[in-house]
Amino acid sequence: MGMIQIRRSNERGRASFGWLNSRHSFSFGSYYDPAHMGHSVLRVINDDEVAPGAGFDPHGHRDMEIISYVLEGAIEHKDSEGNVQTLPAGEFQLMSAGSGIMHSEYNASRHEPLRFLQIWVLPNVSGEKPGYQQKDFGRAPGLTAVITPQGDGGTLRIKQDATLYQLLLNTDYPSEQLTLPARKAYVHLIEGELSVNGEVLSPGDGVAIQSLNELRFEQQGDVPVKALVFDLP
Repeated sequence: MGMIQIRRSNERGRASFGWLNSRHSFSFGSYYDPAHMGHSVLRVINDDEVAPGAGFDPHGHRDMEIISYVLEGAIEHKDSEGNVQTLPAGEFQLMSAGSGIMHSEYNASRHEPLRFLQIWVLPNVSGEKPGYQQKDFGRAPGLTAVITPQGDGGTLRIKQDATLYQLLLNTDYPSEQLTLPARKAYVHLIEGELSVNGEVLSPGDGVAIQSLNELRFEQQGDVPVKALVFDLP
């Protein structure tokens, strides 16, 4: 029998440091909940709001696939591999930490807040050379693959048997479905109201899924839906 476990927005862990307000879908930093340690290889979804001019000072990662998706504002990114980039709202960034990488992330604006999702996926290889990828995948309705194991069709390539989709629904294109036999999945809703196999989600809600062969997505109400859908081993 298939299982759907809903994680409501207001149940998420919280962290506040003045310059940073963060909501944690899974255990992270000082927030620890043994019932929410990740789902399959998905380990972190942090909804971060960063004050103008502030940010994360240089710090290290290794053997982690780190995805950033900007919701409002822009990130100024610098890393020890020589990448200096601006990541605007709507673009996806994938940093493969591999054998080790240092990076910093700052709010590119001195006046407006930055809001972005920071996502960690455990890799299926370790100690490889670090890598950096960044791309905007447009605003086509329905499911758009943005990150895949092989980097097919211009997608970003992740070091894991996992696929990330951008899901956009509107009144002209109100429903979509995804077949994933013998897989797990996780859906994180960003905007709008979304039904997943009959379970209605609000912004910030997530849902962990296993042992379901098909996911049915339906927009609820008039607000366009924006969500991330993870197909996981």
